[in-house]
Amino acid sequence: MPSLRLRSRVGLWLPPLIYMAVIFYLSSQSAPLPAVTAVVWDKILHLFEYAGLAALFGRALVGEGLGGSASFVVAALLAAAYGATDEYHQLFVPLRSGESRDWLVDVLGASLGAALVFARSSAN
Repeated sequence: MPSLRLRSRVGLWLPPLIYMAVIFYLSSQSAPLPAVTAVVWDKILHLFEYAGLAALFGRALVGEGLGGSASFVVAALLAAAYGATDEYHQLFVPLRSGESRDWLVDVLGASLGAALVFARSSAN
């Protein structure tokens, strides 16, 4: 794996870390984004939320030099694992609940986001 400068690594890993912090912040609220959640099915939000996280993980992993299929698997697993911790975290937030169905949609979204990065990196 080629040696990356610290600045390059920060540019790769800061976006998924910020994205995870935003997810955590929103999950800590009893009624996050009420104007959005009133009109958009929460499963769609979960799907896109974790597709985005997996895509950011995939981008970072590809930037680190990890191969296409390995980056797909690792990105999907990292995003799915974070989804599991997010559902657990919501068990402790008033008016929220951790649901296995939400996590399954998180896994689906993570797989789609990782697949998108895999397809893009394979095309190059």
